[in-house]
Amino acid sequence: MKNHRDPGRTRGRILDAALAEFARHGLGGARVDRIAERAGANKRMLYYYFGDKDGLFLAALENRYAHIRSAERSLQLEHLDPREALKRLVEFTWKYFLEHPEFMTLLNSENLHKGRHVKNSKRVRDMHSTLVETLRTVLRRGEAQGLFRKGVDPVQLYISIAGEGYFYLSNRYTLSRIFDRDLMAPRALAGRARHITQTILNSVRR
Repeated sequence: MKNHRDPGRTRGRILDAALAEFARHGLGGARVDRIAERAGANKRMLYYYFGDKDGLFLAALENRYAHIRSAERSLQLEHLDPREALKRLVEFTWKYFLEHPEFMTLLNSENLHKGRHVKNSKRVRDMHSTLVETLRTVLRRGEAQGLFRKGVDPVQLYISIAGEGYFYLSNRYTLSRIFDRDLMAPRALAGRARHITQTILNSVRR
């Protein structure tokens, strides 16, 4: 069979199908039968490559984490003016969440399960340690140039950068109703982007 002659392609199709299924239904609602059907593969191949549904969900999470971390590295933050580096990271993170809603859905599902999949992933930890070191380098250069206050924790800073956008988008329906605003209107999204950037830069300013 063609699938057996091209295992990398088969695995990739299964993973793509799983991403779509988990993004739509979460871990609890996802069905292996639908993933296999969408991938054009039988369930035996799915179990062969990923073990079980939990293994497939972890692979999907690792895939999305790798995607965002790779995109962040392409920003080359360590070579920019420290203020511009933070501004670019904030803008990138906001735009990434907007353009990749499946990532937020996967994160929501994993948090419902108390992080039990990423807990066992050394790959995810390694990816984030690189991000933390990059931010630490940017912060230290900002301190040395008299631009940033001392002692900013890069982990806390990144949580704030991601959280400012994540909370807004993951609660957009309730917040829109409560405040009687269309939070997803282009003008509202642009305003939020400016607000996040100003908030983060002000938080580290000397």
